[in-house]
Amino acid sequence: MGTALVTGASRGLGAHIARRLAADGRPVAINYRSDSDGAERVAAEIIAAGGRAAALGADVTNEAEVRDLVAAATERLGPVQVVVANATGPQPTAPAEQVTWQDHLDQLEFFVKSPTLLLQAALPGMRELGGGRFIHIGSDSFERALPGASAYNAAKGAQIGLARTWARELGRDGITVNVVAPGWIPVERHGDADTAGYVAEVPLGRIGTPADIADVVAFVASDAARFVTGERITVNGGHTID
Repeated sequence: MGTALVTGASRGLGAHIARRLAADGRPVAINYRSDSDGAERVAAEIIAAGGRAAALGADVTNEAEVRDLVAAATERLGPVQVVVANATGPQPTAPAEQVTWQDHLDQLEFFVKSPTLLLQAALPGMRELGGGRFIHIGSDSFERALPGASAYNAAKGAQIGLARTWARELGRDGITVNVVAPGWIPVERHGDADTAGYVAEVPLGRIGTPADIADVVAFVASDAARFVTGERITVNGGHTID
């Protein structure tokens, strides 16, 4: 199996995705920006379980660093066949009259610029392998349209358009491009948040877990999803059923 590169994987959802892909037998490059200890810990857990992994630091919004990241992953673990664009930045909220163009640019850095850089760096290797998987981590926030999140939601909408267009462009190379869109999945940064009100609106009657998302990412990355591309798979227990 080719290497999987998971961005923002030192903790939270990215760490769970990295462990899950490693459990399927893939070497996993665990990208981090500042939390080297966390990334090394995830890599050590994978290695202890019999897998292959490497913690690799890079700012995934920086073109040169992304090129070096993919090169380092390839050198240490083998050609990158799967990219999971999971890294994100701060997501401040603001009412429409206070949102600035910089607010929009800050979100586009992670959900449009970073995936573009990652795809361009990984594409030659994927083509050489005869195919690959590019997986965006999206959000059901796009449907929920929560007040105050216009910059975030606009960037998430752009992410969907990006994925659909790439799916058409790259299909003949055997490369699939999809979006896995979680609902609210509490991780470390959420602390002891009260989930009762949210759960009351979820048809399946529970809060989502990182494993719920990681399992769907693993499916999309696998050969079982070889004929799935240009799709957005929402994983939220039915919370946004129309």
